[in-house]
Amino acid sequence: MDNKIVVAVKGIIINGGRVLIVKRANNDEVGAGTWECVVGRIKFGEELETALIREIKEEIGLNITVEKLLYATTFKTSPTRQVVILTYICRSEVIDVNLSPEHVEYLWSTKAQLKQLLHPDILEDFAKNNIFSIEELL
Repeated sequence: MDNKIVVAVKGIIINGGRVLIVKRANNDEVGAGTWECVVGRIKFGEELETALIREIKEEIGLNITVEKLLYATTFKTSPTRQVVILTYICRSEVIDVNLSPEHVEYLWSTKAQLKQLLHPDILEDFAKNNIFSIEELL
């Protein structure tokens, strides 16, 4: 069996001091029923920020502005599959979300809600990369 590396982009989308998180569908093969920021794979030949804008539009129907790259992380989802995620801070002027079938709920969350709802691995990445110290987050 061949090893596989997947490269994805994630958006920490901010509006009014809150961060958008989405809950994966209960039948999803990876992370079913868990809360996360919007994340998606890049297509071959696609620019990173273009991929992020496309994925966010496809998954939640928002037009966003990508501000800057915050951090990169990697982890294995199986013994032969590794994921690399590049996380960006983004802004949205709109709060009305149109979920794709990949997600069942969304929440414009406070910092306290993020700490309660996000997976411990995501929280560890946020802490390690000082995400909770971003001024715009309440």
